[in-house]
Amino acid sequence: MSGVTATSGSSTFSDLGLTLQSNSGKKELGQQDFLALMTAQLQNQDPMNPMDNADFLGQLAQFSTVQGIQTMNDSLSNLTASLTSDQALQAASLVGHDVMVLSDTGYLPTDGNLRGGVYTSASGEVSVDVLDASGQVVDTVNLGTQPAGLVDFEWDGFNAGGERMAEGNYSLSARLTQGSTQIAVPTLVISSVNSVALNSGGLELELQGLPSVNFDDVYKIL
Repeated sequence: MSGVTATSGSSTFSDLGLTLQSNSGKKELGQQDFLALMTAQLQNQDPMNPMDNADFLGQLAQFSTVQGIQTMNDSLSNLTASLTSDQALQAASLVGHDVMVLSDTGYLPTDGNLRGGVYTSASGEVSVDVLDASGQVVDTVNLGTQPAGLVDFEWDGFNAGGERMAEGNYSLSARLTQGSTQIAVPTLVISSVNSVALNSGGLELELQGLPSVNFDDVYKIL
């Protein structure tokens, strides 16, 4: 658009007789500014050389596009807020319930068992080693021959010598044996949800005796 000059603190459109005042260092024109400029352009065009119809329609299309994008952004923001709210309500209902999450550390309560699962991609003999804080194997849970998929396991909290182990966290190491081949497989653990928090990374679940996990990391709700 011709005849546009700028001065400090304001943008003066001398040929159109229009002045837009700067608002808190605003560097971009909004929809109202765009519409005002287009209207002023029509009012001040040369009667002997009016704006080409294609140019006018092009400006209208630009205005409609900007307006449509703004409307779509507003709709997406509302949808995101709604989904976050629904997810928060769903996660809050988990407090006091057990969930299964991917972890190589399980929690043994004072009176209870350490529960979890092993996920295998093939059939074979499955076993889980339970290790203490020093890395020593205190017991091994043999699950026998299992098909591919999720296999549940439970450790009663007693070591190989029949002594009850102290409450706390224990490392888990699972393996799948096929003949002479041993393959390390991932473990999952079951823990109770103590609370739910909403942070910048999304919803976070605080688990009994274990580090917090994201809501999306929950493999199974029991």
